[in-house]
Amino acid sequence: MTGSPALQDVPMGAAVSPSAARLVSMIVDTGTSLDLAFTLIAHHLLAAPRVDLVTAALTTFAPGDEAGWTHLGLRAWVHEWLSPTATCSILPAPGAGPEAALSMPWVSQRARRGVLAIADIEALPPEADEDRREIAGFGICSMVVGTQIADGVMFGSLAMGSENAGLWPSELVADFRLLNAALTSRIALEQARRSLAEAVDVGAQSRETQQHFLASIGHELRTPLTAIIGYTEMLVDEADDLTHVPFAAAVRRDGRVVLRACEQLMAVLEDLLTAGRAVGDTDQRETVDVSAAVADVLHWHRTAAHSAGVQLSSTVSAGQTVWAHPSGLRQVLANLVGNAVVHNGTTGTVVVAAESLLGESGEPRLRVIVRDNGPGLTAEQLGQAFEPFVRFAKPTVKGTGLGLSLSRSIAERDGGTIGAESTPGSGSAFWVELPKIAGTHHP
Repeated sequence: MTGSPALQDVPMGAAVSPSAARLVSMIVDTGTSLDLAFTLIAHHLLAAPRVDLVTAALTTFAPGDEAGWTHLGLRAWVHEWLSPTATCSILPAPGAGPEAALSMPWVSQRARRGVLAIADIEALPPEADEDRREIAGFGICSMVVGTQIADGVMFGSLAMGSENAGLWPSELVADFRLLNAALTSRIALEQARRSLAEAVDVGAQSRETQQHFLASIGHELRTPLTAIIGYTEMLVDEADDLTHVPFAAAVRRDGRVVLRACEQLMAVLEDLLTAGRAVGDTDQRETVDVSAAVADVLHWHRTAAHSAGVQLSSTVSAGQTVWAHPSGLRQVLANLVGNAVVHNGTTGTVVVAAESLLGESGEPRLRVIVRDNGPGLTAEQLGQAFEPFVRFAKPTVKGTGLGLSLSRSIAERDGGTIGAESTPGSGSAFWVELPKIAGTHHP
């Protein structure tokens, strides 16, 4: 029940016109601009002899094309369409501020719960006096109002009005209800698209800011570190020539501690800058040949592996590809292979393999695995392995503890994951998993 003689009951099951049903498909079609959708709805409603005016108001959603819309300060955007014989109008005078927007407190509150059909403005109850004065002042005697609300957010409202009082045809109200629902769905979709576009822009700005920050930090830290290292090396060299001076012995001892600390700090800085460049890479992802990337990484580590007595090999077949940043994939593989070499024992082996699998949504993915037969990690150590600055190597093994943490960031940036399995005394298998290009080789 409406609860007021001014309000008209129109059953939810009332039939809609065939033309309104066809129009809905155009409104929800993203190939039709939202501005055109508003116009199509207005023209459809104005085709009914009962309708003199159609108006749309947007509150939390700005129109894509401002032509024809009146902006009332920061409060609302308003557009109206009139029949050829109409004398009514809800548009305020040019230059009017937000106070010129209709408030209609009684009508607005009820229109939020569903489409409201008012047969006679003058029959509204006493508590709707403000609404009656506002509406009658524009020359409107009856109207139908609906709001666009999705997920608790009100985007705006749609209304059709008449200069005459009287009941509204049920089919016309049913058309209005259907078209308003379609419009709400379309606006919600457009808002989601805008939010996504804004998020992408913010992400791009954040990456650019990060790049500038890292570049500045790199410059500011490299300069003093280089000076400290250079002067300390010079002091240690001079102290080596003064073998019988007690102070020289202290310089030799403490100077080497300073050098090791500076070298460690420089290594951390280089890891951060290298990973920052990889994560902030502005190039687009592309098809990357995994076997070629693995071959490059193994070539880079041949000398270090030979010195450590570690054998490097790959079983990755040619033709296997992933969708990633080439530099990022090589950086991750370099970290995994480098760790496998330095943490391995003499006569150890490092083998790189690849296997195809399906992701949680059934999408094809490729996992590149770096296996070694080194000392392995305990379950507790493995749980901390990807945390920054965590190291389980011997004190004599150089490293910053950042490689795996930064590798995870790079992999996730490209829509991938990274993980590991390990058994103490039997070695470890660290892997990176990335989206696979459909149609490539399956081992």
